[in-house]
Order: sequence, then C-alpha cells, then structure tokens
Amino acid sequence: MKKNMGGIDRIIRFMAVAILAFLLYTNNIQGMLAFVLISFAGIFLATSFISFCPLYSLLGLNSCKLKNKD
Repeated sequence: MKKNMGGIDRIIRFMAVAILAFLLYTNNIQGMLAFVLISFAGIFLATSFISFCPLYSLLGLNSCKLKNKD
C-alpha cells in the first residue's frame, strides 16, 4: 500500500479519536450514535496507524508530502 496520509491528517484523526473516547467515557454520547461513532473512531485509528485511507485512494486525494528524488 502506498501511503496517502500526511502527518497533520494523522494528528487530526488521533485528536478526533481522543475526543470521541472522552465523550463516550463521560457518557455524553449514548445509544446508537455511540456505536456509530465508535466505528468511525476505529476506522480513523486504523487508517492513522497505517497512513493509508482507502477513501482517499478512491477519490484520488493525497495529503502525504511527496519526496523529490534527485
């Protein structure tokens, strides 16, 4: 897999997961919404660790800085 996520994108996803985890821990989010947000948090966490987002690939997006070969 070719990386398509940059550092800032990964940090934003980690922060979103941390915020969702805090809201779930304090019971501010409950019910079906909690399950949906847990799913998104899991996807965000997984894609952040591997630096690859399948949705970016489908849309042709790339937030990873390209290295110039000289």
